[in-house]
Amino acid sequence: MSSPASRPIGVYDSGVGGLSVLREIRAQLPGEPLVYVADTAHVPYGEKSADEVAARALAVAGYFAARGARAMAVPCNTATAAAVALLRERHPGMPIVGIEPAVKPAAALTRSGTIGVLATTGTLASARFRALVEREAPAARILLQPCPDWVLAVEAGVVSGPEAAALVAPAVRALLEQGADVLVLGCTHFPFLREAIAACAGPQVPVLETGAAVARQLRRRLAERDAAVARDGEAAVGPATACGGEAARAAGPGPGDCGLGDCEFLASGDPAGFARIAGGLLGAPVRAGRLPREYC
Repeated sequence: MSSPASRPIGVYDSGVGGLSVLREIRAQLPGEPLVYVADTAHVPYGEKSADEVAARALAVAGYFAARGARAMAVPCNTATAAAVALLRERHPGMPIVGIEPAVKPAAALTRSGTIGVLATTGTLASARFRALVEREAPAARILLQPCPDWVLAVEAGVVSGPEAAALVAPAVRALLEQGADVLVLGCTHFPFLREAIAACAGPQVPVLETGAAVARQLRRRLAERDAAVARDGEAAVGPATACGGEAARAAGPGPGDCGLGDCEFLASGDPAGFARIAGGLLGAPVRAGRLPREYC
């Protein structure tokens, strides 16, 4: 059995978008080892079929299971919509926390009754998103704005300046012109464009994301799991201080020097390219290894 020190929390996204949530997870769980997997060989997810996305999510979950992960976070709206239920079915012993657009708080904030949701095509077309709207904002008018080009821009490191402003302006203005007074960022790539989005929307329009909520839920789920294990008379697996084990050593470089403490980065595509963009987004150097071939 893996020792506590070799049991990280797995964090998974199609690319760099989940880094916006990774920072929140680190703030909530400062003592936990983290392994971030960016499925860059298959990004973007937003225009792929649900079956394709689910297959990739299952592969990455299989990697985390092989590492003996204590839990898995999926800060990717498209992967959550396509696969989180299947992941929980396949890995019942692993707490798995997904992400959903901030429709509920948007419904509480809107004065016009019109909410704009900026997301990928896959998220907006999913049954999970439709159920979320019906449950949390049945009386609101929900405007859907797919923005697949935004994902590609963030993956290329375009998050500020005139290029980012020109990128976001058409979609944001279209929603405002239709009466939206709250904007929901339904993709974890989009918080990296928040400054440009907010500048276009103006200070009177709230721009909502859910990274902090995901981190809080992950912390709760881990606490519940450890309490249940303790009640069963076994030693609860507490916060670890290092990602060890043969799998960790085989996967490539150790923790990235990015101000996130004990955090290992892996990419299914080019690790150097991912590290360059991730470092720019995080504002500190990142070192990354390659996800083992059998999970790519």
